Amino acid sequence: MKFPTLLRSLFLLTGLFICASSLQAKGPYDKFLDRWALTIPNDRAGWLEVTEKDGYYDASILWGGGSVLPVDSVVFPDKNTLVITRTKDVERKDSDGDVVRTQRFTDTITATVKGDNMSLTIQTPNRNGNGTKIEEFTGKRIPPLPPKPNLKKVKYGKPVVLFDGKNLDKWKLLDPKDANGWKVENGILANDPVQKDGKPKIHYGNLRTKDTFEDFNLKLEVMVNEGGNSGIYLRGIYEIQVASTYGRKLDSHYMGGIYSRVAPAVAAEKMDGEWQTYDITLVDRHATVILNGVTIHDNVPLMGVTGGALWSDESKPGPIYLQGDHTQASYKNIVITPVK
Repeated sequence: MKFPTLLRSLFLLTGLFICASSLQAKGPYDKFLDRWALTIPNDRAGWLEVTEKDGYYDASILWGGGSVLPVDSVVFPDKNTLVITRTKDVERKDSDGDVVRTQRFTDTITATVKGDNMSLTIQTPNRNGNGTKIEEFTGKRIPPLPPKPNLKKVKYGKPVVLFDGKNLDKWKLLDPKDANGWKVENGILANDPVQKDGKPKIHYGNLRTKDTFEDFNLKLEVMVNEGGNSGIYLRGIYEIQVASTYGRKLDSHYMGGIYSRVAPAVAAEKMDGEWQTYDITLVDRHATVILNGVTIHDNVPLMGVTGGALWSDESKPGPIYLQGDHTQASYKNIVITPVK
């Protein structure tokens, strides 16, 4: 090899080395950039994702129930500390119940990381403006998603009938202190959370299987009337939405959505008062959902738990649970087939 050619080769190799070293270089806050399973105050499930794009830091959070929401600010006061704020508007009402003004309160979350563990505190102003509350909680780094499973190669065990139209022997209330609106009637598992006019609101319970499951295929039929709202929780942590939303746009909060996370790919729901079929497969933190014979989620990755999850650990087995604290809903022909 001639000397000029050798020199050019050395320059090229040096440039590639520098480029590779730059790609491998870590930023000062990279240890925070990930998805985190939170155990928030009162042992409820939460979720946090911290990201960086185009030089800007951002985050989204799930706080117990409800939806995954963007935070208001992300700040690193030093390389070992993350500070997140989220705001909430509180209405002030007069003695007649009329809103006279709206005040905005800011919750401040501070986090540090050691390995795969996160330690956090939240400072919450009391909504009457009298002082603040400080609570500690924890987070765990969520393991990377497994590769998308080949569902054609999945091997199943024997089907288990969870509801045969006769009794609730395989079910119990999630919280025995809640009111029970569930009953078996004419072969149907029906929830009817009746509220009484002029009386305090009654908190009705969600219904869960006594047994727990890991990966599986779940088939059932469900019906809701106008305004109906329920949900099917897989392993107690991922909600497939059940709602009266026929004719609306595609949305993760509507029928068939993986609640607040993934909207259905196509609209397949029926009108209110009609029986609808679900065929749901959960394998390796990926979900396939067939609604009324139409595939609306095709092996989509599950990035974290949804609102109302029993816990934030996505690795442990959990029950099937049916949301019963909202409105009327009816279910039948519930069969689960576990993966071997």
